[in-house]
Amino acid sequence: MSQDLAQQIAKRAADAAHAVATLSEQEKNAVLQKMANAIRAHKDEILKVNETDMKTGKEKGLSDAMMDRLHLTEERVEGMATAIEEIIDLKDPVGDSYLLEERPNGLKIEKMRIPLGVICMIYEARPNVTADAGALCFKSGNAVILRCGREAIESSKAIADALHEALEQSGLPKDVITVVPTPDREVMTELLQQKDYIDLVIPRGGEGLIHFVSDTSKIPVIQHYKGVCHLYVDKDADLDKALAILLNGKTQRTGVCNALEGLLVHQDIADKFLPMAAKALAEKDVTIHACNKSVGYFDGADEISVDDFGQEYLALEIAVRTVDDFDGALEHIKRFGSGHTEVIVTENDQTAKRFIREVDSAVTMANASSRFSDGGQLGLGAEIGISTSKLHAYGPMGLQALTTEKFVVTGNGQIRD
Repeated sequence: MSQDLAQQIAKRAADAAHAVATLSEQEKNAVLQKMANAIRAHKDEILKVNETDMKTGKEKGLSDAMMDRLHLTEERVEGMATAIEEIIDLKDPVGDSYLLEERPNGLKIEKMRIPLGVICMIYEARPNVTADAGALCFKSGNAVILRCGREAIESSKAIADALHEALEQSGLPKDVITVVPTPDREVMTELLQQKDYIDLVIPRGGEGLIHFVSDTSKIPVIQHYKGVCHLYVDKDADLDKALAILLNGKTQRTGVCNALEGLLVHQDIADKFLPMAAKALAEKDVTIHACNKSVGYFDGADEISVDDFGQEYLALEIAVRTVDDFDGALEHIKRFGSGHTEVIVTENDQTAKRFIREVDSAVTMANASSRFSDGGQLGLGAEIGISTSKLHAYGPMGLQALTTEKFVVTGNGQIRD
């Protein structure tokens, strides 16, 4: 039964992908506007269903971070509609081409951007992903299969109903955007076998989900394991700037992958900066896990060993370490970072350039909050995820990352000798 359902969903999505792949940018934008309008029109129904998901989540003891991701408000629903309208304003990459060269025999060699085909998104308590992923995949000419966790399934169905209304008004098949009707893991497992119909799998969720999908799938997987993001405060840092970036990165929203989980401080400025950080973090009720060189600056801090670093707290908690020098910070990030986002605060341009060049991370930042590591903030529109693997995308994935390139060869009757 699970195999039949998964195959039917995948095959219908593959058939529907042809319908969207041939649409012009203007046609796609018109449909996207209808999607944004439909989400606004069905706001009350979406919020009502979300209340049910929230109640169920609370009864099941979901973490604060998961509950925050699950929760929809009027502002967040409007944010989904606005994000779709921002995608309308982005240039459609499909059909873009560029000349590689003209061969001596007169052949003209170009490359052209084309849709991937069918994308399968697997995610947990994030109902907004339904709208974001649906709109991004549609604008890039793809069909998408959305498999959300049981925590968010009713909210996701309600959002999908609004998107389907827009598709049907435009004469397009609903299977362009499919929400898997059941959260059963057997169906997800069977979907991951449908390599004849699905072209790419993008999981968003906890590390356990990512490992399961990567280990099970017969389809290429874009991996996004976890967001262990660090802030390194260099000896040449503006300390007021560093404090503001620390507080924003750690406390503005804790249950997201671009929140700070580690603070590294150069020993030369530890006596000045750590008391500032201790006072400010205490006012925000942040729990501190600190190395033996840092723990004394914080009241009630938990002293941890080196091996205990690298945790993704997704809460008002942070790990603090005093490092001997710049190289010590790089070594720590190399060992404990997750390849997501790393930040340096320094007024030394050469140090900043070296950090950006040498840190192996999808996003590196100098003198800016880690919270900007987001597709919307980086100008991509709503992102479909953040890849911490390097094939075929790295970092926040917008429209272009949902396409690939094909060779286009134009001749005038040439034949090969």
